[in-house]
Amino acid sequence: MSPPAEISINRRSLLLGTAGATAAAALGAPKPASAASGRRIPLTREEHRVVIIGSGFGGGVTALRFAQAGVPSLVLERGIRWPTGPNAETFPHATSPDNRMFWLGSRVSIFGIPIPGFASPYTGLLQVVGGNGMDVICAAGVGGGSLVYQGMTMQPSETLFNATMPEGLDYARMNSEYYPRVASMLRLQTAPDELVGSRSYQPSRIFARNVGNAGYELSKIPMPIDWNFALRELKGEMKPSYTNGDCALGVNNGGKHSVDVTYIAAAEATGLARVATQHNVTDVAQARDGRWEVRVDRIATDGTVLENKIITAKALVMAAGTVNTTRLLMRAAAKGQIPDLPDGLGTNWGSNGDRIYVWTNYWDDFGNPQGGPVVYGSKAWGDIATANTVIQASLPPLPANLRSTMLVGYGISQGRGRYVYDSAKDDAILNWPAGADDTLYKKINARVQKIAGPLSTLVDTTAAYPSTWHPLGGASMEIVCDLAGRVHGHRGLYVLDGALMPGTTAACNPSMTIAAVAERATDELIAQDAGTVF
Repeated sequence: MSPPAEISINRRSLLLGTAGATAAAALGAPKPASAASGRRIPLTREEHRVVIIGSGFGGGVTALRFAQAGVPSLVLERGIRWPTGPNAETFPHATSPDNRMFWLGSRVSIFGIPIPGFASPYTGLLQVVGGNGMDVICAAGVGGGSLVYQGMTMQPSETLFNATMPEGLDYARMNSEYYPRVASMLRLQTAPDELVGSRSYQPSRIFARNVGNAGYELSKIPMPIDWNFALRELKGEMKPSYTNGDCALGVNNGGKHSVDVTYIAAAEATGLARVATQHNVTDVAQARDGRWEVRVDRIATDGTVLENKIITAKALVMAAGTVNTTRLLMRAAAKGQIPDLPDGLGTNWGSNGDRIYVWTNYWDDFGNPQGGPVVYGSKAWGDIATANTVIQASLPPLPANLRSTMLVGYGISQGRGRYVYDSAKDDAILNWPAGADDTLYKKINARVQKIAGPLSTLVDTTAAYPSTWHPLGGASMEIVCDLAGRVHGHRGLYVLDGALMPGTTAACNPSMTIAAVAERATDELIAQDAGTVF
């Protein structure tokens, strides 16, 4: 059955409108930070007890727990702060892209469609790091990926955790202590029925009905959101942000318990953690005296280098995100700046099985705008080999009703890629084998097709543009690091972010497990390394 003419999809409008929500952004190489012509850049030196590179989940947990134990740290963040409202205009809008969306990008396109009109580069939210066979979307800003993630905060089952994670992590303790600690910090809530029953949450209700009709499990997804903000939007007390789906690139109204307003804010409140924004780390090295040396460009928001810094520390925590932690360490290894790094560096990289679809429904009308970000999910966790989760996510507010919404799947990723240093580029590049996750993808595709039902079409955006929001691995536990993130053979060097994961986080999006592993690790480091190593 063909769709009526009045609801035919304008493909260009749909792809542009879902830019922020689908991760379908392809940047050219980031414009390198540079000094104004002929201007001399000052060089300064600093010494600190602990330096943490990155302010996302790993860096935020580390900064807070170290500070609470009396250990001061300097947190280096390449991006800026993104304060929220109510009624703020801090974050960009997915349907009207501007230079706040992208990290110092010189060329920007969506599915190959150029986006014109960016007057200048900016220290924006998203950077797409190109690879061979797979691109990776990274975040920048205080709070890291928590600024732009949808917010699904899921704990894996004991069976899936034990099948994918090192046994020594001890699920019983993770379950009783560390996962609850993260849940408490992020103040998790599921969406109230009053909100789900409102007009703009029609896509959530259709998804829930179809999941039940397909015979699959359905549950509300815990989210780090104060849903009272969305209820206030319904009452007209704030302009829409949640209730119209305009939250794919940050929530301007506030109410989202991202890392910047939870872990980082609590760390700064102790007086022992300081966050240095617009500090772009270019190299890490081991000094002759065994301490750790970090080379930093302090930059303006257009990328201009204002100051060069050499920062020395007794302990260096790599929490720059999976991709940038791996790239920095591999560059240091290749150039002899950190000798004898483990041979497994760059391996065991996985995409977490990400799959993102545009679901167009010719039977039910999803409506426009759509409330977000996520209400329901469906877990199929019975088969360890292909365990997966499917969720529905809103589209941003579009100029027309396209009868479309988003479906997202992810699962236990068996495929593995590897980063390889390219001396010509002075960079580590991901090599991802074609078809590496086809078994999982086929399973997700079958589930998504059944949930969508007849009189629907699905556009698999990941097939059109192989990419992931959820990179994992590169400096994995038991290969490069121990379970507390200590890099083997390198006293005072730690990895505490997604690079530490074994290529998957057990059919869950990674944030909660990354944070819980960092909570466990910092407990051990405070008990065993503080006062001796640093």
